[in-house]
Amino acid sequence: MDIETFLKDGVHIPYVITWYDGKNIFSYYLTNFKSSNEMIIQTFKDLMVKKYDNYKIYIHNLSGFDGIFLLKILAELGSVKPIIHHGDLISIDFKFKGYNIIFRDSQQLLITSLRSLGKVFAVETQKSIFPYRFVNENNLNYIGSLPDFKYFDKISSLDYNCYIENYNNWNMKEESIKYCEIDSMCLYQILDKFSNMIFELFEINLHKYPTLSSLAFAIFRTHFLKKNEIPQLSGQIAKDIRQSYTGGAVDMYIPKSKKGSKIYAYDVNSLYPFVMDNFEMPIGNPTLFYGDIRKVDPNAFGFFYCKIKAPDNLKHPILQTHVKINKTLRTIAPLGEWSDIIFSAEMDNAIKFGYKFEILWGYTFNRKYIFKGFVSSLYNLRLKWPKGHPLNLIAKLLLNSLYGRFGMDDQFSTITIFNNFKEFKKWFEIYNDDVENFIELGDKVLVQHRSEMLNQKTDLYGNLETHNVSICIAAAITAYARMHMSQFKNNLDYNLYYTDTDSIYIDKPLPDDLVDNKKTR
Repeated sequence: MDIETFLKDGVHIPYVITWYDGKNIFSYYLTNFKSSNEMIIQTFKDLMVKKYDNYKIYIHNLSGFDGIFLLKILAELGSVKPIIHHGDLISIDFKFKGYNIIFRDSQQLLITSLRSLGKVFAVETQKSIFPYRFVNENNLNYIGSLPDFKYFDKISSLDYNCYIENYNNWNMKEESIKYCEIDSMCLYQILDKFSNMIFELFEINLHKYPTLSSLAFAIFRTHFLKKNEIPQLSGQIAKDIRQSYTGGAVDMYIPKSKKGSKIYAYDVNSLYPFVMDNFEMPIGNPTLFYGDIRKVDPNAFGFFYCKIKAPDNLKHPILQTHVKINKTLRTIAPLGEWSDIIFSAEMDNAIKFGYKFEILWGYTFNRKYIFKGFVSSLYNLRLKWPKGHPLNLIAKLLLNSLYGRFGMDDQFSTITIFNNFKEFKKWFEIYNDDVENFIELGDKVLVQHRSEMLNQKTDLYGNLETHNVSICIAAAITAYARMHMSQFKNNLDYNLYYTDTDSIYIDKPLPDDLVDNKKTR
């Protein structure tokens, strides 16, 4: 499905909508209806028939304005059950007259533009161009000369000249519908190819998984996880370990280079898959300890709460921590002294740079290489196909998406939809501290709120069941990545201008043994 809008007083107003089922295309245009609401309601009524019961409808960028607008209309028309996580609208389950349809965001599976995806998957119907800026409520029936180049977004003059050759008169209604239909057909053909490739490679039904990370986890669990040793943590243990999950280090050390000087930029090839493949991960059930565990077990592996002291003369600090600045959580790489929980391998690496640690308590884990098969299989698939081939893209996306699944916040919001503001206000007076966000859906109100985690199942160890997340895995992967990047810091052979999760900018070339013409090892 595709929806096109124009702006009126800062609000997106839908004026054309199309949907395509692989054989038939259906289009709706605003001038044929009294309002955009009536147009979209008619669209959904046409969809809610036995033939399409339990179908999934994909919209590219449902999480954007399309999704919120759809929620408002759907909530007035029937019953909705959305899944929203960290502000992203993942899906909408819609029931009307005994039938059910699930709306999905295709960008949650293929995280790039529709135009780029059409080219990569080499589909028959390629996305076209359109003068978005030209459309307003007063020219929906415009017929005349082609709109000027300035009304098009992100196209070249060559694209415009090729486009203009096809027209004597330009018809707004005809061209809007055609453009929208092309988008719907293009997206259908992309997803059709994508789902077939996923099934041929992994015998997995793509449409069971709403996000790329959930798809990657399903592939990993089905084909590469021989024994389920991954700890699914919740409660205080998860909160403690999450403190060490600080992501990649991004720092600007020298904002400008001297005039005429040469700067060398290097990017590590597939950093997260690299560390997943080459380092041991925490597995099994954690064991809580107090005191300096390394005096008892010099090889203890896990997450340690420590008093930390950084060396005074360190030019590029390599350890990160979270601090609250003006009630906002920020990530810094400090000098001086502080206390924090840290992954044991990152602690050992920091000792080489002069950091000192006093271990106070923590959690130990067993250790094991658990991602080798997954990474090597997908990386070899990526190498097998040239850049620009869909299988290369699929392998790349899956490789870079799995680790994020483990770090996902398991505290999903509860979503309640109130029929009116009076009902919402009465509830809000009691539970206002639990409200995270609310969205007006016409007369109704959608509320995201925390709820007491009652009557949930627990595992054998008393931990609440989770959504296949494991913060210790994600924290270990990102820590290993920071360790890898630390070798390029505090190096006297060059000046370091900038670094981020997987790249550096320096004023001298790296040694040949670290670099080749395709990848950094």
